[in-house]
Amino acid sequence: MAHPIHQANKSSPFGELTRDEFYAKHKVIHQESFMLNKRNMKIFTQTWRPAPHSADLSGLVAMIHGYASESSWIFELTAVAIAKLGFLVCALDLPGHGRSEGRRGHVPTVTPVVDDCIQYFSSVKSAHGPLPSFLYGESLGGALAVLVYLKQKGGWDGLVLNGAMCGVSSKFKPIWPLEKFLPAAAFIAPNWRVVVTQSLRQKSYKEEWKRELVRRNPRAQNSEHPPASTALELTRVCEVIGRRCREVDVPMLVLHGEDDSVCDSDSAELVYELARSKDKTLKIVPGMWHQLIGEPKDIVEFGFGFIFTWLKERANSHSRNAYVANGHV
Repeated sequence: MAHPIHQANKSSPFGELTRDEFYAKHKVIHQESFMLNKRNMKIFTQTWRPAPHSADLSGLVAMIHGYASESSWIFELTAVAIAKLGFLVCALDLPGHGRSEGRRGHVPTVTPVVDDCIQYFSSVKSAHGPLPSFLYGESLGGALAVLVYLKQKGGWDGLVLNGAMCGVSSKFKPIWPLEKFLPAAAFIAPNWRVVVTQSLRQKSYKEEWKRELVRRNPRAQNSEHPPASTALELTRVCEVIGRRCREVDVPMLVLHGEDDSVCDSDSAELVYELARSKDKTLKIVPGMWHQLIGEPKDIVEFGFGFIFTWLKERANSHSRNAYVANGHV
């Protein structure tokens, strides 16, 4: 199945179609809403599912976007592709991103963000009954997906990490000695933006027209560089993932670009090696940068084809096991 990114252009993820025409063409039902989190912030949420509405669902996929992204625009094209496989897909805009409330790009502590994800995903799961349920995260969203799983062990049937932030590449960190002063900077000037050599967009998307598409997102952040307090927290999150990845005991797919200069591929490989999962798969894609969707068509189809097949096979396996467990032969 071809990924919908191939129908986009540099001005719109929907190409020449309107959003409604795009969803009608792909036979996907899309719904939007807002959730009030425990801090009284309005959090934007959305779901995608195959039409017709009565169609049997293969499972649920809860998606978490990265730091310089949101659940709409280019990210939602992958949600549409997964929904077309027969899944109910749900996602939210993290606080300070997209249409959610919060100071733009500020994540001074990740714990309440994880709680927001759990609050929303749990509401979707309870509304649709028992389904094989999978967490999918890109970049920072991959780290958050691990943290969600660690808080809800037993509540998920699989984990997909696509370019996950398991470690920040040395090529993307602030130059020395700035990195050493980051804790002090976060304390003294938490809102100061940490500047690196190139923008996150430039280092993430290999194809130029896709960088332009990301740039034209009407809800794009004014700055791709995180505030000092956020940069320090992202570093801390990587350390937590490194310490606790041994607790991961669920089917897991780790897909990462060999040439990712934002999130370290070696750290992702270490998370794979240390996880206790009996069913785990590692795919390091040669030549791939940080964002799989930003690659040329052949790599996009190879990488996402691998992810889509993995999700379908695990959902089918879970359903067969549940059928046998219920006494059917």
